[in-house]
Amino acid sequence: MALGSTAAGRRGAPDFIANLAIRGIIGLALAVPYRARVPMAGWIVSRIVAPVAGYSKRVRENLAYVLPDLPASEVERLVRAVPDNAGRTLIEIYSGRGFTDRFKHAPLTGDGVAALREAHKAGRPVVLVTGHFGNYDAPRAALIAAGFNVGALYREMNNGFFNPHYVAAISKIGEPVFPRGRKGLSGLIKFLRGGGMAGFLMDQYMGDGADLDFFGKPAPTALSAAELALKYDALVVPVYGVRQPNGLDFEVICEAPIPHTDPVQMTQALNDSLEALVRQHMEQWFWIHRRWKPERAAERQSTRAAAKMGPDAPS
Repeated sequence: MALGSTAAGRRGAPDFIANLAIRGIIGLALAVPYRARVPMAGWIVSRIVAPVAGYSKRVRENLAYVLPDLPASEVERLVRAVPDNAGRTLIEIYSGRGFTDRFKHAPLTGDGVAALREAHKAGRPVVLVTGHFGNYDAPRAALIAAGFNVGALYREMNNGFFNPHYVAAISKIGEPVFPRGRKGLSGLIKFLRGGGMAGFLMDQYMGDGADLDFFGKPAPTALSAAELALKYDALVVPVYGVRQPNGLDFEVICEAPIPHTDPVQMTQALNDSLEALVRQHMEQWFWIHRRWKPERAAERQSTRAAAKMGPDAPS
């Protein structure tokens, strides 16, 4: 579930073994009917994978960093609930029609729905922005089912053995999909300029991103979605798939478009939008990500201060 950074990915022995283990879990789950498959995958990731892979520790560390006053009972709930949601999301993505069929008659809600329909009718490009929340592919599946032309930019897996079948799985939900990088970005821009709707995930640590606020802490964030929107006059709409109490269905929320200003202000507004929703559904965000990397904050500040002072600054 952690997204990687290179086209080839790592292909060492540990990666091969990890891929076999994940494929085994996926294969086992896919043999079970959908209504039992999804909670089963959540249980496996929460109770077996998370403690071994260090996910439980990561959830605790992230919560301690941004929400140090959170009650211990709530922390322990989230240590179990966050990996459960992640496991459900993974198997849903691999379930193909079992997943997408749930959106055939699903309503789209929120102030952005009318704006999306108007943009679609006018052939205006749309940048859809979401995070690793609920199921991040639910909005794409729902919008495709509603007749919209939706593509997505994805970041390739670290594990080179896992990446090909992951891409095949997300492609079954809908195409086109574009890998992050020069070639993928070129295809995405062409798709946007043709009046398409392109989906972006914007809640991962980006070393060359802007230090924007997320849960009151600096969170390096890519500005690319806002920059593309400004360049190609695309509508910017935050979209989310909120998992419902039955654990299987989703409410797909399309929020009001983000006004065009500048990339930093627009991206901060997107961070604020996601944070507000996460605070309502804490267990549905991927607290497993190293979103902040506080150990790098001092180094980033020092580097940027030196850059502002210029080459003639005293050493």
